Amino acid sequence: MPFETPLQEATLLRRYKRFLADIRLPDGQELTVHCPNTGSMRNCGQPGDRVWVTLDFKPGRKLPGTWELVEIGPGQLACIHSARANRVVGQALQQGVITPLAGYPEQRAEVRLPGGTSRFDFLLSGGALPACVVEVKSVTLALGNGVGAFPDAVSARGQKHLRELMDVVQGGRRACLLFCVMHSGIERVRPADEVDAEYGRLLREAAAAGVEVLAWSVWPEPDGMQVRGALPVLL
Repeated sequence: MPFETPLQEATLLRRYKRFLADIRLPDGQELTVHCPNTGSMRNCGQPGDRVWVTLDFKPGRKLPGTWELVEIGPGQLACIHSARANRVVGQALQQGVITPLAGYPEQRAEVRLPGGTSRFDFLLSGGALPACVVEVKSVTLALGNGVGAFPDAVSARGQKHLRELMDVVQGGRRACLLFCVMHSGIERVRPADEVDAEYGRLLREAAAAGVEVLAWSVWPEPDGMQVRGALPVLL
């Protein structure tokens, strides 16, 4: 999945106020760009790191660009633009690349089920398979030795999603939590109990209740996002 606009390499100077990042371009120009990530970005992006951004100097824009990728150690890249996860997963679902969720001729995004209060990322339906609700979570927290974890900060919203996925299963539908792992150094995923113990507890409860928990590797590269395949989830 190529980026809509070619990425520009830069050096990270700092991230602050959650949504702002200062960068330095190779020609020495310093800019403030948008940081499209609401999490703590733990272990992602230290001053001096090599990053990649999209730049757009159109009149009227508050900021001239968006931070997309960061290099974390030699040869490892992470995509910190969390909204990319849904875009990549949506395309992969359409192409049948995520095999446990293949075989659905119809796909809708941002769906609110009857009687529900929240929107789910995807609803897969049609054909002989039971309809499936899919909630996507972007994983970039690498703990070393190939282990990645979610979340990177206490996530009341993530906890709420797990409870709602359990309600979906109890209502007779299929439900799936899909970890989209956008870090080339992560080889397996587990709940970040040391960050959010309640999320870990709920994730295990959801899996026991019938919610399917999957992890899929997506390698970010400066020319696009490459879907790699399934990763083990350690519960």
